[in-house]
Parts: sequence; structure tokens; C-alpha cells
Amino acid sequence: MLLFVGLGNPGARYARNRHNIGFMAIDEIARRHQAGPWRRRFQSEVAEAVIGGKRLLLMKPQTYMNESGRAVGEAQRFFKVALGDIVVFHDELDLAPARLRVKTGGGIAGHNGLRSISAHVGNDYRRVRLGIGHPGDKALVHAYVLSDFAKAEEPWVEDLTGAVSEFADLLARGEDATFQNKVHLAMEARGWGEVKRPGARAGG
Repeated sequence: MLLFVGLGNPGARYARNRHNIGFMAIDEIARRHQAGPWRRRFQSEVAEAVIGGKRLLLMKPQTYMNESGRAVGEAQRFFKVALGDIVVFHDELDLAPARLRVKTGGGIAGHNGLRSISAHVGNDYRRVRLGIGHPGDKALVHAYVLSDFAKAEEPWVEDLTGAVSEFADLLARGEDATFQNKVHLAMEARGWGEVKRPGARAGG
């Protein structure tokens, strides 16, 4: 069993927040790969799927972002999942909008969801970093991540989550570099090579 974990906050008021792009990615993976019905388990909404020949549990923790690790830890212990078989999808301030990077372990860059997961299960899980850009001032970060994507951003959000779901079989098989490259090429082909956050100055 692999765990594909999307990070976000539960409830309709947060559904389109930038902080919830992890949930959006998991929803798209579930839709494209015909996952089983969503149900409540491990303090999460979960659905099972077979992707790339692997059995997966898709998870959306319902604990709020800063307690995500409680949900992930519960599922990990139940299924005895190795850290390398946990893939966490999360928003990334330090990546330009519409960009994606995959890495294993490393720092948490102030992300409360990652901090909680690392505290509960260890640090060497795999992360799919979904770029949302930075508001330019540390004081603005909290409001920025908890605000909805602007209308102008929605097309790239849909294309990015769509590409993530299209190539999710590569992630399931552990082909992270190939997955990252395929998503990058798909986004370039759709014209998302250079996306600025809303309100960014030219060259900023």
C-alpha cells in the first residue's frame, strides 16, 4: 500500500484556497483513476485506487493543516507503510506558480503541514511541491495562502492538477524524475512556461 496524501484545510470556506492545492491534486487523481468511494477513516477522507499496478490510499486529512501528521501517522502505522511509499502533495511558496518539483526529505520551509507530518512519521517521505508563488513579503504569506486562487490562476491550476493526475502512475512506480519531467513538458506545451503571481511587478 502506498499513501498519496494531499494537504489542505477541511470545509467549503477553504476549498479553493492556495493552501489547498494538495487536496485539488488528490481529487483529480481520484477522478481520473476511478478511485473507490470517499469515506472517513484515519481522521481523513480516503479513497482506494490502483495506479501504475500499485494499490494506493488517497488521503485528505481532515485535521486542519497543522495537525496533518496525526492522520498520516495513523494510516502509516495501520498499513505498515515505508516512509518512501508516502507521497505528500502540498503548496510551495518558493516555486513559481504552475511549477512542480519532487523531492525526498529535506527542509519544510515553514510549511505547517510538512512540519506536523515530519514530527509524526519522520522526514524522509516524498514531496510533490506544487508552486503557488510568493506574495513578496513574509508578512503577507498567511493571508496569501488562505485566500482563493484568482480567476486568472484557475486555468493553470486545472492544468497542473490534471498533469499530476495524468502521470501519477510514474509516481506510484517510484519514477519521480520522469514524473517531474513529464509534468514540466505538459505545462510548457500548454503555455505555462512563465507564470507570475497576481499583482507581481514585471520582472518580479
